[in-house]
Amino acid sequence: MRRRAALVAAVLLAVAPAALAAEPVPVGAVEILSGPNAAYGIAIKAGLDLALDAVNAKGVLGGRPIALTVEDSGGTKDGAINAARKLIGRDKVVALIGPTLSNEMFAVGPVTNARGVPTIGTSTTAQGITDIGPFIFRTSLPESDVLPVTLKKAIARGAKTIALLYANDDAFSKSGFDTMQAAARAAGLRIVATESFGSKDTDFSAQLTKIKSLNPDAIGISALVEPISGVMLQARQLGLGKETLFIGGNGANSPKLGQIAGAAADGMLVGSPWFVAKPDRLNQDFVTAFRAKYGKEPDQFAAQAYDAMLILAEAIDRAGVAEPAKIRDALLATDHTGPMGPFHFTDHRDPSSTEGVVVLEMHGGAFRIAD
Repeated sequence: MRRRAALVAAVLLAVAPAALAAEPVPVGAVEILSGPNAAYGIAIKAGLDLALDAVNAKGVLGGRPIALTVEDSGGTKDGAINAARKLIGRDKVVALIGPTLSNEMFAVGPVTNARGVPTIGTSTTAQGITDIGPFIFRTSLPESDVLPVTLKKAIARGAKTIALLYANDDAFSKSGFDTMQAAARAAGLRIVATESFGSKDTDFSAQLTKIKSLNPDAIGISALVEPISGVMLQARQLGLGKETLFIGGNGANSPKLGQIAGAAADGMLVGSPWFVAKPDRLNQDFVTAFRAKYGKEPDQFAAQAYDAMLILAEAIDRAGVAEPAKIRDALLATDHTGPMGPFHFTDHRDPSSTEGVVVLEMHGGAFRIAD
């Protein structure tokens, strides 16, 4: 009996390290997978899943797979908070990616920061995101870094005056407007009008008619892609033609703009930290793999999410243990190169470089690099 007990104990001791090595590392994501803004979250989930294929081919921490649980926020603050609480309480995640929109992050960030769970926004560009607390990171360039490049292109095309339109009922759009307004002033553009609307509005004729009467060289729009598409369709119906430059914030940087607005969106300028045709090998490998898995091309949101998953996996390995506080510290030491290019975090957990920002132009329902 003693020999048998000793044999069982020896077997258990031999099996324990192998079992530990195979234990998944729980990671969560909160994304919009339903509702009018689902295009962003669906693209992000696709990028995360593709990166996870590569990560789990070798594992982290000596071969452990990452188990990713994605919760749908529905695009609401309450939905995002409930999803994050579920992932932390039920799934015991050691890190969280998302949520999709800045206004969701302003609701979720205080919750995850208070619980000490590192949280990485891949598409949150509003001012103040990383001010939420020391566990909040983002891999998406703030609009304050991107919009000046876009406006510079508009000025090179002859713009001297600009009218601004924005959705006044969400944090992302309002922050984007504040940034666009400040960047326009800094660039020397004269702002001739400022008009607002609700993000669920479908009639923009009053605002556009007023703007048209002022004959600005450019019109800047800060909103999500659905209302931006509606603005573009109505602007063309009211006779605002291709001689007026349209400039979109980060919300316009989605293939859905061309899908909804079609030719009405032609000519819109959007700044982006990434483009599908960027020729470097890592990006083209990513694009090829994405096409093979999903049968379509990735967008900026998929690319940012892909890199974010790789960045997190590398941080877990550097941490040496699946503990949130150690992963948070390891994230600060990020030195990653991927489809988005070289990436480091600043001490304030924002992207450290604006290199690679390009200005895209909508043409024929798709973006191309602006001439």
